[in-house]
Amino acid sequence: MWSSSFLASPPKLSLLSSSSSSSPAHPKIQTLLCFTQNPSSAAGIRFSKRHLNISILTLLFNGGFLLDTAKSISESGDLLQRYTDPKDGFTLLVPSSWIKVEKAGANALFEEPDKRSNNIGVVVSPVRIKSLQDFGSPQFVVDKLINAEKRKESTKEAEVVSVGERSGQGQVYEFEYKIDSTRGGIKRVFSAAFVSSKKLYLLNVVHSDNPENPLDSSTRLLLEQVLHSFDALPLTQPSFL
Repeated sequence: MWSSSFLASPPKLSLLSSSSSSSPAHPKIQTLLCFTQNPSSAAGIRFSKRHLNISILTLLFNGGFLLDTAKSISESGDLLQRYTDPKDGFTLLVPSSWIKVEKAGANALFEEPDKRSNNIGVVVSPVRIKSLQDFGSPQFVVDKLINAEKRKESTKEAEVVSVGERSGQGQVYEFEYKIDSTRGGIKRVFSAAFVSSKKLYLLNVVHSDNPENPLDSSTRLLLEQVLHSFDALPLTQPSFL
């Protein structure tokens, strides 16, 4: 999970929880078809060590846009549907059976009905940089992330599985890692982050991955589609008559 403990001098933040209203000023859900895609290969990593003030709130849970119209079905029969938050300016796919819940500090949070520890969460917070590259490379960021996880008393082990970068409305960093914790056992975490309009957008997709009930291939594919779908909404240009 993302934590502010691995970034220096965080400014004060204030977050507004998003609403699920269907009015234009609020998020709404639309169903679409997202065909199976191979995970994006990691692009060349460029290291930079600029010292910048950036803030990330802790997540306490661990393309196409509004006009998309097709559906993606996993082997379990679950559908993916498009969730768009025009107020906070982001979009992603979520399993149709997962329930949107309210939680302090989260701009959006979805939980699996039968196991609420499996969840998808988004946090949006203001920052002083224009892109994640201004803070550092994907590897630089994930190293700090894992070190922060290892310092938690509840963490028994934390291991990076993959690090990547892809293009969206801007550059998006993607991470996959495993955590063995005294709180819930082994978890698989898929994270994505990007900066847009001086706001930091963070996605955490968390699913149990214990040896007695490991993450199956169809569920993993579904969660990877969620990960790769996370992006900023296109900035609208003013029209002139």
